[in-house]
Amino acid sequence: MARLAARLASNVPGDFYVDDSCIDCAMCRFLAPRVFGRDDGVGLSVVERQPEDAAGVLRAGMALVSCPTSSIGSVSKTDVKDAVNALPEEMEEGVHFCGYASEKSYGASSYFIRREGGNVLVDSPRAAKPLMDRIDALGGVALMFLSHRDDVADHDKYASRFGCPRVMHADDATPSLGIERLVEGQAQKTLAEDLVAIPVPGHTRGSMALLYRNKFLFTGDHLWGDGDGSLGASRGVCWYSWSEQTRSMERLLDYSFEWVLPGHGDPLRLESAAKMREKLEALIVRMRKRTIKGA
Repeated sequence: MARLAARLASNVPGDFYVDDSCIDCAMCRFLAPRVFGRDDGVGLSVVERQPEDAAGVLRAGMALVSCPTSSIGSVSKTDVKDAVNALPEEMEEGVHFCGYASEKSYGASSYFIRREGGNVLVDSPRAAKPLMDRIDALGGVALMFLSHRDDVADHDKYASRFGCPRVMHADDATPSLGIERLVEGQAQKTLAEDLVAIPVPGHTRGSMALLYRNKFLFTGDHLWGDGDGSLGASRGVCWYSWSEQTRSMERLLDYSFEWVLPGHGDPLRLESAAKMREKLEALIVRMRKRTIKGA
C-alpha cells in the first residue's frame, strides 16, 4: 500500500497522492490523465490536479487499483468498488484495456478482446481476483497471446484459471514458461480468420504483434504512440537488434490498421489506416536515421 509518509512533495495537496515507490510506468497517466502527470525533476508520476467530480474520482480509483507497485494512495481511503468494476474497460468494438498492471512487466499494459470466436487476452495483467472474475463474467479467455518475454507477468495463473492455450514466438518462449503454441520463423501466422500473429524481431528476438480484424494492432514493446499523434520506438530499449527492428517496422507497411495498442507507451488511434501508414512511414525514416527519441 502507498505510504502517506513517503508522499512525493510535488503532489498537489488533497486526497490522492503518489509515494516514492513509483516506477514511472505511466499507467496512472493513461487511465487518469486529468489527475496524474509526470514530475520530470524526479522522473516519477505525481498528482497534478485532484479530481473535481465523481468521474474524476472514478478514474483516479482505476489508476489506484491498476498501479503495479501500489504507489497511489488516498488519505480518506476512498471506496474503489466502482473503479474495480470498471475494469477491464472497453475501448472500441470489444477491445478492452485491462488495467491491473504487474510489476513483473514493469507496469505494461494488457488487453482483452471479446469476440464471437473466443475471447483473447493480449499479454498478462496482474492476477488480481477482481479482474479475473470480471473477465470470467465476460466469457473467460479462449486464447492468450504473449507479445514477447518481458510482458508475461502472471500468464501461468490466467492459463490455469481459464484453461487457455498460450501463443508465443519460439525465440522468446523458454521451456520453463510452458507455452502450448509456438510460432517459429518470420512468416505471419494466422491464428483465426480475424487474428494474425506477425513476428517483429528487434526489441527482443521473439517479439510479435497481433493484428485483429485489420484494425487493431497489439504491438508489445515494438511500437507505440508518442502522445503527440506520432508513432515511436526506441533504440534505448531495443534488447536484440535495432536493424532488425527497423526491418520489422517496414514489414508492418504490408498491413492495414487504425489502432496501435502497445505494452508501454501510449495507444494511438487514427481516423484511417491511410493516416496510420503515413505515421508509420515517417517513423521508419527516423529509425533509419537513428534520430528518434531515445535513440
